[in-house]
Amino acid sequence: MLRDNQGYVIGVDGGGSKTTVVLANLKGWILAVYQTGSSHPRNIGIKNAIKNLAQAIEKLLGKIRGDKKILSTFLGLPAMEEEFKFKKNLIKKELLKYREIRPIFKEKVIIGSDQLAGFRSGADEKDGVVLIGGSGCAAHGWRGNREVKIDAWGYLSEMGSAFWVGQKALQAVWKELDGRGPKTLITRLVFQGLKIKNKEKLIEKIYSKNPLKAILPLSVLVDKAGKKRDKVAKDIMREAGRELALSANTAIRRLSFQKYKFPLVLIGSMFKSKIVLDTAKKEIKKIAPKVKFIRPKVEPVIGAVKLAIEVLRDENFKKF
Repeated sequence: MLRDNQGYVIGVDGGGSKTTVVLANLKGWILAVYQTGSSHPRNIGIKNAIKNLAQAIEKLLGKIRGDKKILSTFLGLPAMEEEFKFKKNLIKKELLKYREIRPIFKEKVIIGSDQLAGFRSGADEKDGVVLIGGSGCAAHGWRGNREVKIDAWGYLSEMGSAFWVGQKALQAVWKELDGRGPKTLITRLVFQGLKIKNKEKLIEKIYSKNPLKAILPLSVLVDKAGKKRDKVAKDIMREAGRELALSANTAIRRLSFQKYKFPLVLIGSMFKSKIVLDTAKKEIKKIAPKVKFIRPKVEPVIGAVKLAIEVLRDENFKKF
């Protein structure tokens, strides 16, 4: 039996734009939070991702008083189920270069998926599906020994993500400016949002060193236009909802969940849009009428904390 005063756990939710690291006790109470930049190895490389992560963990360790130790750490990192699945030893090696965080490796350290952490932030079950619609998008599902992952292949894929909606917004703007497409409120909102007055400045903003920074926020403007009944905007947001549902439905079919009750955890900024949320739910309900939609009331990092604690209580827990 573990006692609360025996030590702490660390949970990490990595991301392409920010990484959240928390220190918690064995009851799951959050004692300290630290945020840093990207920990996405695909976007910034393994060394830079680990540097940001290690610095954040070091900050948390500095808040520990007395002789209590870190008993378990769950690192939920992006792209772990894609191209970095077989590079966990390299990631561990890079982390060990940082002397101040080496003590965590005396106990349990699990390098896992940010998608799993996201799922467990909303569900206590081990079987189910998470649908992520943020700057990127993905669906990930588990059923017994079966596991499927849909999308998360980067900005050339990930249809339905905020980046994808931003691209669609720019296409609509340029179509209007050229006379190839209908007038849309999106154009005015984009010019206002980017603080520009002509299409030449628009090109400057978009084709910059960091196009993601300019394009990602545009999804909010498209939703704003959609709320004002702009047809072009509504069509884009509905299409985003359908694309996100397609990813979820593919996972549902591959896991044969259609006739069963199961949790589907919805995570990400795209689901703040009523148009996207309602469209996605409607499409998913068509094939899985018993699905239980969950929008977590806590951040995904709480799922990482739950997993770190679970590892301590279940010796047979699969190490990711």
